[in-house]
Amino acid sequence: MFAGKYRPSTFLTLTLGSYGRVHADTSTAIDPGSYDYRRAARDAIHFPALLDRFWQNTRRCVGWDVQYFGTVEPQRRGAPHFHAAIRGAIPRADLRQIIAATYHQVWWPPHDEPVYSDGRLPRWDTHAKGFTDPDTGERLPTFDEACEQLDQPAHVVHFGQQVHVKGILGGTEEAGRHVGYLTKYLTKSVGQAAGLDEHATDTQREHAHRLHAELRITPCSPRCPVWLLHGVQPRGARHSTTPGVCKGNAHKPEHLGIAGRRVLVSRKWSNKTLDDHRAERTAFVRQLLTDAGIHPAHGVEDGPYLWERTAPADTDVPPRPALLLHAIAERQRWKAEYTAAQLATESPPGCRSATDDQAA
Repeated sequence: MFAGKYRPSTFLTLTLGSYGRVHADTSTAIDPGSYDYRRAARDAIHFPALLDRFWQNTRRCVGWDVQYFGTVEPQRRGAPHFHAAIRGAIPRADLRQIIAATYHQVWWPPHDEPVYSDGRLPRWDTHAKGFTDPDTGERLPTFDEACEQLDQPAHVVHFGQQVHVKGILGGTEEAGRHVGYLTKYLTKSVGQAAGLDEHATDTQREHAHRLHAELRITPCSPRCPVWLLHGVQPRGARHSTTPGVCKGNAHKPEHLGIAGRRVLVSRKWSNKTLDDHRAERTAFVRQLLTDAGIHPAHGVEDGPYLWERTAPADTDVPPRPALLLHAIAERQRWKAEYTAAQLATESPPGCRSATDDQAA
């Protein structure tokens, strides 16, 4: 359970502000021309930083180390919002004041309109060891150099006025329903959660397309190659950097700007370390295999092994392609054994499992 039996907890939902009026049934813009897609894209990219600031402010306000388990998911309009279960009771009035006072300033160089576009992009200059203007050959300022000229933030992100706060008791039926609501979207992709599946309408796809078009020209970090479209060299720029092409998830259409983790858990939520969680997962898998009568291949069990790094002079080390193929085959075998164990333990007594049919 997410909280001890009958211990007070708080269920919280945080959203972003409005970018324009939307249709009630499809959550798409009524007037795409006036809908603020640019602010929607920037808010989505900087939403994780806003959440971090919220938890900092909350802990400072209440005076204790607030612990939480939360999930980030998109609304149908494409904007991310956050559901969280908080251990302990926090007055609604206090939470609403904290939310209203929380904001995040983005002290980045201005990036309202791209300076360069396809066909006219900055070029790498070997002598200057940086990117230069394609017409004048003048070296572009670096990200840090551009930041030195700032006198105001490039963007400020706030939470919206729509806030849901509810006190619940851990261990109750109501708590179970809220936990189910908290986790129901984790089996879906961001696009599916936003309704952008095979049942999406043309209007919904066009709304998402406009948002993605803005995300493509919005930098996601100081190292983002999209900065070159705005006449700024990103941190770590190299000759292999392609202007405007960033591999970050924030720019992918299926992510809608939600680039980070969708599950956010405070470090002390479970009072366990990462090693504890890994040990529990290992024990669970082994017990599942044992209950199903499946014995892992030799080498999977713990044993008296001595691990050491290979040296370039070692003659008994297989080539890297062979090692990669062996690792892939091993992972596939483990997954097959795990799936077979799940089917075996979930099958009712006297029923044949899918693996039994295959074996027959």
